[in-house]
Amino acid sequence: MTLSVYQLKPQFQRLLRPLVQALASARVTPNQLTVATAALMVAYGAALAAWPTSRGLWLGLVAVMPLRMALNALDGLLATHTGRKTRLGAMLNEVCDVVADLALTLPAALIAGVPPMLAVLVACGAAVVEMTGLAALAAGSPRRFDGPMGKSDRAVAYGLVGLLAGCGAPAAWITGVLALVALLLAWTLLNRLRAGAVPPTP
Repeated sequence: MTLSVYQLKPQFQRLLRPLVQALASARVTPNQLTVATAALMVAYGAALAAWPTSRGLWLGLVAVMPLRMALNALDGLLATHTGRKTRLGAMLNEVCDVVADLALTLPAALIAGVPPMLAVLVACGAAVVEMTGLAALAAGSPRRFDGPMGKSDRAVAYGLVGLLAGCGAPAAWITGVLALVALLLAWTLLNRLRAGAVPPTP
């Protein structure tokens, strides 16, 4: 696996364990948390799309992205902790991830001065990368999370986009970030295809 923020996931999960116990005590189910997280992200993305000139909303993305990653990790931890891992839960997790991704990334196409097609290409490219990770399962390999532009890495990148847009940075800077993300997504796609095509070790 190439270098990725995803490699910090074990340490991140340890920080969240007290919250897992609290959610279990409150009888929150993993699927409820998954769907609620997606709904929250879609709502925030809709707000960005409705008010693309709001610097406050773009600055808020800096906090929303790590919040989204924390909530995304919590549903899996909660499922393990409560023994509620199900096929439906696994499906909801993957579908809701892509929905949340698109909701939070597509509004970048509305930032003044940023090429809309580039922003849309990056958002759709991220969805293709995640589908490729899942396609490895159909090929008989483990789910692929290879970087360098996996979900966690994109959260950092779009947090930076939000910071730049919120601070009124030149659109060329945001365009540069998105162009770099596009290149790294292409690299990630190749890495996942290559790794997924290798037969698992017996």
